[in-house]
Amino acid sequence: MNEKIIILDFGSQTTQLIARRIRELNTYCEIFPYNKFPLNDDTVKGVILSGSPYSVYDENVFKTDLSPIRNKYPLLGICYGAQLLAHVSGGTVEQAGSREYGRANLTKIDENNPLFKNITEGAQVWMSHGDTITRLPESFRAIAGTQNVETAAFGIDGEQTWGVQFHPEVYHTEKGAIILDNFLNICGCKKNWTPASFIESTVSELKQKLGNDKVILALSGGVDSSVTAVLLNKAIGKNLTCIFVDHGLLRKNEFQKVMKDYEILGLSVLGINASERFYRELEGVSDPEKKRKIIGKGFIDVFDEEAHKLQNIKWLGQGTIYPDVIESLSITGTVIKSHHNVGGLPKKMNLQLVEPLRLLFKDEVRRVGTELGMPAHLIKRHPFPGPGLGIRILGDVTTEKVHVLQDADDIYISALHEWGLYDKVWQAGTVLLPIRSVGVMGDERTYENTVVLRAVTSTDAMTADWAQLPYEFLAKVSNEIINKVKGVNRVVYDISSKPPSTIEWE
Repeated sequence: MNEKIIILDFGSQTTQLIARRIRELNTYCEIFPYNKFPLNDDTVKGVILSGSPYSVYDENVFKTDLSPIRNKYPLLGICYGAQLLAHVSGGTVEQAGSREYGRANLTKIDENNPLFKNITEGAQVWMSHGDTITRLPESFRAIAGTQNVETAAFGIDGEQTWGVQFHPEVYHTEKGAIILDNFLNICGCKKNWTPASFIESTVSELKQKLGNDKVILALSGGVDSSVTAVLLNKAIGKNLTCIFVDHGLLRKNEFQKVMKDYEILGLSVLGINASERFYRELEGVSDPEKKRKIIGKGFIDVFDEEAHKLQNIKWLGQGTIYPDVIESLSITGTVIKSHHNVGGLPKKMNLQLVEPLRLLFKDEVRRVGTELGMPAHLIKRHPFPGPGLGIRILGDVTTEKVHVLQDADDIYISALHEWGLYDKVWQAGTVLLPIRSVGVMGDERTYENTVVLRAVTSTDAMTADWAQLPYEFLAKVSNEIINKVKGVNRVVYDISSKPPSTIEWE
């Protein structure tokens, strides 16, 4: 990467959205915790300060010294970031008379200011704050207001520093992309970051990093690990050995289908059937986090055993992507979920980790895969969790439950394809509940399992809405599952969005 924008994260829910908007403008960016700015990185072209759930005067607020970056880089503070700039410079930030949330229109725009080039009076923006800047410090100049806020945006005399109390990154801010693009122009960004440029630079970096070393890659059958495999294969060819482990928790017939795909891609893949091992280790375990850790450890153990059968393996490839990194460790240090195995591997493996996609969002991974010439059905495959059906079976895992869930899920996913709905949702899957309910089949009462159908729309899995699938489709799928899958007598549909509900149930 020859240039980048740094986004300092103060805990906002939209920090990742800022990053996506910058990347949509063909400019590479990275998110860092508010107090971890990369001081010695000469590729940094500008800095954005995110919003925050805190007020600048809260006791537990995220505090950081901005002096090393102010006046060194163009700087844009968004919402809390703008209020922080004013607060530390001697301005006044106070609770607003009423929380300003929702649409507002800009007034008194300084159209000569480079941040507001091509932004006209009345432009709609999105506000979300309970505090407001009531007094600007000396040398700060208001460059826009709204009907309720005198300072909706400011610039600083003699500095390339700006602050906006609205959110240019959200879709509701109609000209938000133009404002962010103006900032990139101020930063002197070339805006030449594309899938093709990513492939070129990444393959070059992999060649330099790996040299003639041998790599063993963990394949899952999903988009992320598959694109990782093709990138590594492009960089090091025969020095890459892929391992695809069947932990017995894949979708119906998925192991055989995916192995054929990898053969077409020209990858060297070892297929390992370890299902009995995983079933044995999961026996009687109901706690979701314990299941994740058992499955994760099982993968590591299998990789370790297979790696020792090969000679001179020095690296383990992994299809980690940016949401995995972000969700695995928050800026407060709270682990959200562990199955991504982000942050390193057990020392006993004696392997270094290579993750060429760890700074890409899912849709970016798909665009890279398309640029690499990979088949559409593999690129458009829905995300599938590493622990597989192990976290879609609530409670303990048994072979009987796996087979029930595989059959129900196969009917659901096949129907999505048949109805032309598969590519219209981000992710779909079936969940087996640890409860039974009364039903009637023929003249007999039944007491059998309940399955949940889940489908969401999203762009990067950071947020997701439940997919409004046609009633006729849901009725047909429900009827087919109950008629064809022995042991299921009730089908329900999950209409929860993220947040507050995660995409997976465990």
